[in-house]
Amino acid sequence: MTHGTEEGNRTAQHIFIIGAKSFGQYGGYETFVDRLTEQHAGDPMIRYHVACKANGKGAMDETKLEGVEVTRAGRRGEVKEFTYHNAHVFKIRCPNLGPATALLYDCMAAEYCIRYCREYDIPHPVFYILACRIGFRIHSLAKRFRALGGKYMLNPDGHEWLRSKWSRPVRAYWKWSEKKMVQAADRVICDSVHIEEYIQREYGHPDTTYIAYGADIVPSALDDDDPVFTGWLSEKGLEPGEYYLVVGRFVPENSYETMIREFMKSRTSKNLAIVTDRNDRLMQHLEETLHFSRDPRIRFAGTVYDRELLKKIREKAFAYLHGHRVGGTNPSLLEALAATDLNLLLDVPFNREAGQDAALYWTEEVGNLSRLIDSVEREDGAWRRRYGNLARARIREAYSWETIADRYRRVWLEGEGLKNGNS
Repeated sequence: MTHGTEEGNRTAQHIFIIGAKSFGQYGGYETFVDRLTEQHAGDPMIRYHVACKANGKGAMDETKLEGVEVTRAGRRGEVKEFTYHNAHVFKIRCPNLGPATALLYDCMAAEYCIRYCREYDIPHPVFYILACRIGFRIHSLAKRFRALGGKYMLNPDGHEWLRSKWSRPVRAYWKWSEKKMVQAADRVICDSVHIEEYIQREYGHPDTTYIAYGADIVPSALDDDDPVFTGWLSEKGLEPGEYYLVVGRFVPENSYETMIREFMKSRTSKNLAIVTDRNDRLMQHLEETLHFSRDPRIRFAGTVYDRELLKKIREKAFAYLHGHRVGGTNPSLLEALAATDLNLLLDVPFNREAGQDAALYWTEEVGNLSRLIDSVEREDGAWRRRYGNLARARIREAYSWETIADRYRRVWLEGEGLKNGNS
């Protein structure tokens, strides 16, 4: 789809999404934009425009996606814009400024969206910003959004200012930026009830909406003996049902140190398969602290971007370990609840909210998780399947992508739509 066809989209509601790095990565926002645009791909009333990174960590690699139509390329053949899930995707190239790169990226994406709306005379656009990074610019940007007849909506994510990777001054900025971005927003869409309550309590915002992330309970398209799956198992030295699984970004706040330490303390003969991206600094810290390389059960399995393969890996895990302690509703947790029978979750409000009585919970206290691992191994398969049935029922009732997409559609198209979490 080329720019010129925007003339035929004037009856559609145009949604500009700013803040995700790409499609097909492990981040929550990357999963979100992938599935939301997929759900609305055939809806003539909704037209998405999604910013992605053209360079740097987490950059968009459209060759990994199916159904991409390149709509604009540079002189050297570099893809600048493409259509995916009927969404207009544009890639932003920005200089590497270290931690400030994400701020510049969001600002450049916002400027692109404003120019695009002016050039194609987009009526009443919605600018949906993911995460609270650009508080220093949001007042002027919000004024320009509204000057176009548009609305500024915000998804505040979790508590970025609590993440251990940031220094104290950076954490202070994140907290200040969160305040500015929430106060300037026409609506704040929270992916967790806990986050919505926090936004209302902390800032008294009059217009908040709870819409979670989603998941599906459709089994993997791969058979148990599919060579894609069996080949992956063989390469990693794993067997079906004989591994615990972790999937998520390789960052300290996802409790990798606790999970690996406790797994090493446990008596299980099964393996721990860790599907994650690369972080040499954290890996070095974990090795120096835990000496995990001496334990043959610990398997760092790299990344898996094939959605059906990852689902099959989840389905055949003995149990899933989830250690995220910062953020809202986490997509990798929902996908585990949908696919893995037994889920062992860090006991924090976000995880309790998602798992409820369909999971078991552990704390960061030394010995707590290792005792839980030893105890679940004394139970039989029927006991584990009962938890699996509860988990899938939980996803079906509260987190189906169809339900989530429908709630977003109502917000995009009905103006007031949902308010304070009520339909």
